Amino acid sequence: MLTILAALALAAQSTPVPPQATQLPPATLPPVPAPVIPVVEADTRPYVALATDLGTITVRIEDRRAPVTAANFLRYVDAKRMDGFKFYRSTKSWGPANQLIQAGNRGDARKNFPPIAHEPTKTTGLTNCKGALSMARLNPGDATSDFFLLLSDIRGFDSDAVGGDGAGFAVFGEIVGGGEVAEAIFNAPISPTAGEGVMVGQMLEPQVTIKSARRVSAPVDVPQGCVVKTP
Repeated sequence: MLTILAALALAAQSTPVPPQATQLPPATLPPVPAPVIPVVEADTRPYVALATDLGTITVRIEDRRAPVTAANFLRYVDAKRMDGFKFYRSTKSWGPANQLIQAGNRGDARKNFPPIAHEPTKTTGLTNCKGALSMARLNPGDATSDFFLLLSDIRGFDSDAVGGDGAGFAVFGEIVGGGEVAEAIFNAPISPTAGEGVMVGQMLEPQVTIKSARRVSAPVDVPQGCVVKTP
């Protein structure tokens, strides 16, 4: 009898303790915060396709930063008054640092809307970089239908440029597609005699017609661009 009791006692001592009895309660981990998803504001800026004799150039219009100049350009587009306007000037004679092409109404002056107020770049926060769409003018406040497409940076066109006239040229958009078409216009044949003053040797011959100008959807993979000044 004693032998049986001793054997039971020995077995009790060797019985393993259930694992759950030796484990500590699980640690309470802090909640994992939900990932912060940035809110991306939809791009509502207008886009316009300029279909020319040499191909199509697509421009993005900065209607929030330069509302007066943008509205003027879009007014010509929406009224279809830009159909038939011409690219008529290339500044190849100014060298690689001052490259632009100029377009506008070269026919019936009655197609021009009234002149618009000038929007200097120091007010809009835009800049005359390569690809910029800027308004042509003689004096601030007399711009109507003519515009530039820049094929090089021309910072001297900005209103705060050192040595400038303090007004500069109003930027209101930029090229986002068809840059090669703008280059083809820039390199098109030039008349050796047409034009007056500084424009002699800069007049395209033949001129390049804007066959149509229409609003379009934003192109796929549209570039960020350069016209907005960085802080």
